[in-house]
Amino acid sequence: MTELPKAYDFKEYEEGIYQEWEQKGYFKPTNDPNSSGHDPSVEPFVIVIPPPNVTGALHLGHPMFVTTEDIMVRYHRMKGEPTLWVPGTDHAGTATQLQVEKKLQSEGTSREEVGREAFEKRVWEWKEKYGGEITSQLRRLGASCDWSRERFTLDDGLSKAVREAFVQLYEKGLVYQGPRMINWSPGLQTAVSDLEVEYSEEEGKLYYFKYVLADGSGEYLPVATTRPETIPGDTGVAVHPEDERYSKFVGKEVLVPVLGRKIRVVADEYVTREFGTGALKITPGHDPHDYEIGERHHLELINIMNKNATLNENTGPYAGMDRFKARKQIWADMQEAGLVLKEEPYLMKVPRSQRGGEIIEPLVSSQWFIKMDSLAAKAAEAVRQGEITFVPERFTKVFLNWMENIQDWCISRQLWWGHRIPVWYCDECHETIVSREDPSSCPKCGSTALRQDPDVLDTWFSSGLWPFSVFGWPENTPDFQYFYPTSVMETGYDIIFFWVARMVMDGLEFTGKVPFHTVYLHGMIRDDKGQKMSKTKNNVIDPLVLMDEYGTDALRFTLVVGSSPGNDQNVGVKKVEANRNFANKVWNIGRFVISAINRIEEPALESIQWTLADSWIWARTRQTVNAVNDLFENYQFGEAGRQVYEFLWNDFADWYLEASKRQLAEGANRAARTATLLANVLDLMLRLLHPFTPFVTEALWGYLKAACQENGLVYKPIEGWEEHLIVGRWPERMPHEAWETDAIKDFELVQEIVRSIRNLRSEYKIEPNKSLEALFVSESRADFVEKNKHLLVDLAGLDEQSLTVHTTKPETEGLTALVVEDIEIFLSMTADGDDQADRERLEKELAEAESQIARLEKLLASPFAQKAPAQVVEAEREKLAGYKSSAEKLRERLG
Repeated sequence: MTELPKAYDFKEYEEGIYQEWEQKGYFKPTNDPNSSGHDPSVEPFVIVIPPPNVTGALHLGHPMFVTTEDIMVRYHRMKGEPTLWVPGTDHAGTATQLQVEKKLQSEGTSREEVGREAFEKRVWEWKEKYGGEITSQLRRLGASCDWSRERFTLDDGLSKAVREAFVQLYEKGLVYQGPRMINWSPGLQTAVSDLEVEYSEEEGKLYYFKYVLADGSGEYLPVATTRPETIPGDTGVAVHPEDERYSKFVGKEVLVPVLGRKIRVVADEYVTREFGTGALKITPGHDPHDYEIGERHHLELINIMNKNATLNENTGPYAGMDRFKARKQIWADMQEAGLVLKEEPYLMKVPRSQRGGEIIEPLVSSQWFIKMDSLAAKAAEAVRQGEITFVPERFTKVFLNWMENIQDWCISRQLWWGHRIPVWYCDECHETIVSREDPSSCPKCGSTALRQDPDVLDTWFSSGLWPFSVFGWPENTPDFQYFYPTSVMETGYDIIFFWVARMVMDGLEFTGKVPFHTVYLHGMIRDDKGQKMSKTKNNVIDPLVLMDEYGTDALRFTLVVGSSPGNDQNVGVKKVEANRNFANKVWNIGRFVISAINRIEEPALESIQWTLADSWIWARTRQTVNAVNDLFENYQFGEAGRQVYEFLWNDFADWYLEASKRQLAEGANRAARTATLLANVLDLMLRLLHPFTPFVTEALWGYLKAACQENGLVYKPIEGWEEHLIVGRWPERMPHEAWETDAIKDFELVQEIVRSIRNLRSEYKIEPNKSLEALFVSESRADFVEKNKHLLVDLAGLDEQSLTVHTTKPETEGLTALVVEDIEIFLSMTADGDDQADRERLEKELAEAESQIARLEKLLASPFAQKAPAQVVEAEREKLAGYKSSAEKLRERLG
């Protein structure tokens, strides 16, 4: 006899269940293209994981995307589709290099001191030591990935793909090298892309000073700046062409403060007359807008900044000074020279490195770039044509807007960890060689004196190739032929530009196909007050701690249920604890059902009729199965999970299990039929719940299967029991049948009566175990009440012996009255009825009924009645009729 432990202890089950899944090969796709009997016509469902940083630590964003993707993967696997989820990790150039550099600093050395080769060796050692942690944590989250296909963005196959992509782009003229304004990170000592710069509002100052004319007249232009340290790099002053205040200065020369260098005054429409003084100093070497103005007016470009953010030899006396120290010194010198006008507080948008947090310095540097216009145009067109759908749809506009305003992408990074740019320079003839393979000699002059470009590619370059490089591209492998394009890309909306856009562009450019048909974007995880989680706010929740305390299923369910695509979600410990309680609730439901199965000693006869409770729970089961299928197909996983939760906790546990106790106690046919139905419903619900909470459902389903097989007299799935739930059949839609509507409507009336009685019991503070004497009166529903009085007795706590049903009202003095639709209920609540309290309660019920009548009449008189589905409108009309009937009875009671 199968018996369940009293409580679900996740620590006893999770690890063992996962190991069994993996050992049995359930994570691998059926219809594998590398196996015999492969059928290429069967469409697979494929997801490639957004590769986490190889040395990263688990944070709440990981279980969010893992759970969402695992839900999709488990759903499609259960539907019998060949399903593949490719895992992997990202080398995370900047982040990983930072970690190793910190380690070297703690040892009293640096990457420059150990040299490139030794440094790269240290990073690989770091990766080997810590790289497995994140993947073991993904396993703990229940990720049903095919680990035999795990990839790393720096493994040989992906490195080959990166070289191929770079060379192809270069051969098409889309990759170029040249001086351009870039974002320089002095701490990281590398260029960073626009997307890696975050702007924070910070208190600063606006410095007003004089730009004195060079003609000795003493006249000056008043100029304002937030960065006095860049004044030595000024090569012009710009005013608006229609600004009459300064028109006489246009074309004249002014002197750069302290340095005394002459520069021109130019007229440019970019200048905002209302900002500052209306005169703008132009530093083409250190501001992207100034760079463009300088190009238009042929102004000199002077770089004043060293790579470590100290000022260089072009700044005269300030050479070697830190940029912020120089700011103070230059301003002090200008005050002494009588050039300062004033200072005032100013709220600035300060560019900071997303990775290091330091202030970014715009400067002109020779870097490698990709021309993005043609790539972006193809990607935008594919989205416009519907080849890619965004969930939620509003991000389509965001994507297209960015594509239409795209800038060339700086792809070179002055780092040592990453994909080295496949470019070599010949020291003899200065030829530039771009090659798929390392060249041994110069193809032009034959010299072997070759130097490889020292820079590496932006991490996002290799990430953009991920959906097809993981399958062996550029080789035309069986995996690439069958699994690409993939199905869905699930990721956070915050990297739609960093990653999603680049994958779409690269997919079209290198394979001629979009890399996926759907982009599902999840929101950010915030704390329970809606604030962004950060160490400074001390509100970061460690998912490992939550899993240790409450189990993986509780965390997974919390992160998905109640969320919707593209929206941020608040998460707190109490939510996770509540969902641990749900896992326990499901377990206890299983204990009840299995106990019922174990007591059955003879099979049910087909002729035995279902009770109203049986019909209702089966109708609600069918409704839930259909609703969950609809929601899954529309990527509304959070709502799907919520509906299964509501069904199991409320409909099944709170109502049907209570109603089934009397049926089970009858024994024989009735008990067998009830146990069969209990098992059938639980089986279906565990299948629906499995993608959300895989561990508790797999464990409980195993016990349910064993109990049914051992008993042999109750439930058995039509197509038999599968080996494990992970490969169990998904419950498909069930066509609506006419009887369902009446069953649900009738049981809802029972529920309304029971709730009304329970509320009254609570109001009168009557103990749950005290049975109440009751009298029911209804001209039209007397038969209904009589037929279902056992349900009312069991669920509302009524005294079975004294319960009577009438078509006309007998003497009811001293009894407390309730009205539900056209049924009057009289209860013996106290020795003497409190007439005034009863009257106040009935008046309150009447007011509520009249409020609902007014609401429904307004609704049914609106366009809703014409636009909504007929069955929905009819349901609202039935509600209105019910409230009108209740109101009429209540008025009669009140006299």
